[in-house]
Amino acid sequence: MTTGFVLTRQQRDLADGIELSYWLSTAAGPQRIDIQGEDAVCFVLASELDAIRELLSELSGWRLRELELCDLQQRPVAALYCRTLALYRDAVARIVGAGLALMEEDIRPVDRYLMERFIHAGAACTQRAGKTLLKPADYDPAFRIVSIDIETTMRADRILSVALQGDGFERVLVNGEAPVEPWIESCRDERDLLVRMIAAINSYDPDILIGWNVIGFDLRVLEARARALGVKLTIGRDTSPILVDRAQNGRWFARIPGRVVLDGIDTLKGATWRFERYGLEFVANALLGRGKAIDKVDDRGAEIQRLYAEDRLALARYNLEDCRLVSEIFQKAGLIEYLIERARLTGLPLDKVGGSQQAFDNLYLPVLHRKGHVAPQYASGRSDLSIPGGFVMDSVPGLYRHILVLDFKSLYPSIIRTFKIDPLGMSRGGLENADPDDLVPGFHGAIFSRSQALLPDIIEHLWLARDRAKAEGNAALSQAIKIQMNACYGVLGSRVCRFFDQRLSGSITLRGHQILNQTAERIEQHHGHKVIYGDTDSVFVWLGDDWADRDTTLYGEQLSHELNGWWQQQLRERFGLECALELQFEAHYSRFLMPRMRHSEKGSKKRYAGLKRLSDGSEELVFRGLESVRTDWTALARTFQRELYERIFHDQPYESLITATLEALRGGERDEQLVYRRRLRQPLDAYTHNQPPHVKAARLLEMERKQLHLPPAYGVGDSVQYLMTVNGPEPLELLRSPIDYQHYVDKQLLPVADSILPFLGQGFEALSAPQIDLF
Repeated sequence: MTTGFVLTRQQRDLADGIELSYWLSTAAGPQRIDIQGEDAVCFVLASELDAIRELLSELSGWRLRELELCDLQQRPVAALYCRTLALYRDAVARIVGAGLALMEEDIRPVDRYLMERFIHAGAACTQRAGKTLLKPADYDPAFRIVSIDIETTMRADRILSVALQGDGFERVLVNGEAPVEPWIESCRDERDLLVRMIAAINSYDPDILIGWNVIGFDLRVLEARARALGVKLTIGRDTSPILVDRAQNGRWFARIPGRVVLDGIDTLKGATWRFERYGLEFVANALLGRGKAIDKVDDRGAEIQRLYAEDRLALARYNLEDCRLVSEIFQKAGLIEYLIERARLTGLPLDKVGGSQQAFDNLYLPVLHRKGHVAPQYASGRSDLSIPGGFVMDSVPGLYRHILVLDFKSLYPSIIRTFKIDPLGMSRGGLENADPDDLVPGFHGAIFSRSQALLPDIIEHLWLARDRAKAEGNAALSQAIKIQMNACYGVLGSRVCRFFDQRLSGSITLRGHQILNQTAERIEQHHGHKVIYGDTDSVFVWLGDDWADRDTTLYGEQLSHELNGWWQQQLRERFGLECALELQFEAHYSRFLMPRMRHSEKGSKKRYAGLKRLSDGSEELVFRGLESVRTDWTALARTFQRELYERIFHDQPYESLITATLEALRGGERDEQLVYRRRLRQPLDAYTHNQPPHVKAARLLEMERKQLHLPPAYGVGDSVQYLMTVNGPEPLELLRSPIDYQHYVDKQLLPVADSILPFLGQGFEALSAPQIDLF
């Protein structure tokens, strides 16, 4: 019996039905498993069967079967089976066009086959009555991984070199003559390079290809150049060429039979790694402490052309080092381990970007079906209600000493568990004959059945699994579970989710509002401490500037323990519910700033800073939402804010810092800190009415490149680097005008200083006036 880890999945039409193909990574090497004779299936209302038969009467190869299932409105449903994918698409289009109901019609047969059998990652192949079947199995994969990187001309119309790097394997293929090295191959021309690359990849036979923007650039260019040169790019595990295409959302994707392609940027983001910028140079320096093997990083396009012309050994080293950096980033960040655990947990393919809805389906639908129900029509729930987001309490601005932060552990998942919030539970709870003792009230008329709810049990299973993962030190699994638990709320509140209903999402968020408000009231009335702020799942408690600060951490833990006991009592007495809410002591800030909103006396929201006391007695300066952690502020502002707050929080003089910063700025000593970096949210041409500075700067650079017959430098999502000059914004690459230093005083330093100085009875303009007068 073959057992392995599912790598890729494909589906296609054959004469006797749909063939589902799964490539598995096994102990004996890669294995392709074909499941033949399958149907595509979706669900329709039994009351509309006659109309559907009429609609499909001209077609053949389909059948309808009445089932002992119903939708969440308790209406009987039937299954529509189609023998081919082409027929299925035609049938679905006709039914949708007629305005008839369809349920679960978007689930691909290749995905449904695994989902209905609870196959998430590991699978075992068996035979029954001459038919190949898959069933769930445990399997620990040992993947073969290759990192790939290409270098091209400035227009990407010719490949200069390709580097491949894996465990015990390093190769650089150079277009033309190259130095004689064991790891370098000289290729006669670009076509020969592609042929050798295909042979090298297939010889090493990796399960996974990784890279940096590997699909949107490397594979896209390789596919285009192979097509132009008449080379069949067969780097998969069968003879079919790869597919590189762009989805409707603008995201590039690649399909290589038997091999998974992982982009480093998307994978890091999916695992919730956050960086100021996602260029390989920046991320490598942040994670590994080193960057690219090239001297002119900021002008590497031109430098690559020079190296190809003058120093191909240096080019090969640079090309290979990029591959090594990507491999080491994947290893350092534990990305492969994270994706394995995510797949085991949710059934998501390794290369799936996002996928919270599909993960929810994989966990929820098989259980729902076994309870005699199918999912509702896509996003057919209530959408006419006013549902708030996470609770954000009005803050009390001030510069404080001794703030405790108490945080509800996974608040929204714990609300789902405690209050039995669930699509099926709401459906059953709304029935006229529902047992009153079985019901839990929600919001906006939602009532939930305790006994029929499915999602609370799924959440509890994930919760306990995360506790075990944390106890075992399995950070990858813990992170995967945390993301999925939080996504359970997100999909219920998303209009692109089949279970979307504002009564569900509202019963979660409004309950969260209630819990935070009542927690704050309990703290103030019973414990006598002022709550100065609350945000989604946390409350900020001011112990008082005269707090003795002895055993403050222990006090925070005792306070959390008392509040947990109080909540358990409240829920037991009021609802007869077991409480899954868990308030934790999160942090003690010895100094804390809750700033005002700009140009207002009101306290800000989601913006604060503090000096956090760590468990070993040391301190950490923490910023949330302020300039120091926002990438759209310059390094000048962020550095100034950290230094200014550090001094004020430690009761040190700060006036000299302001003076020195102004002098250095106006003297040209901080020019490297004045670069703005902002992303393009849409194509440049789409900015018509509103043209922010980074758009103006980007257009200047694009005009210059167009005159030089170079391809565009920017696409959607790219970061524009620019400075403010006396003639307006100019791109860093084309800086020609004098820098407008007064702009940086007014727009970068002043807002930072005046977020904290007024609480000390000071103002930036008064403190900086003597220096400003000098200029």
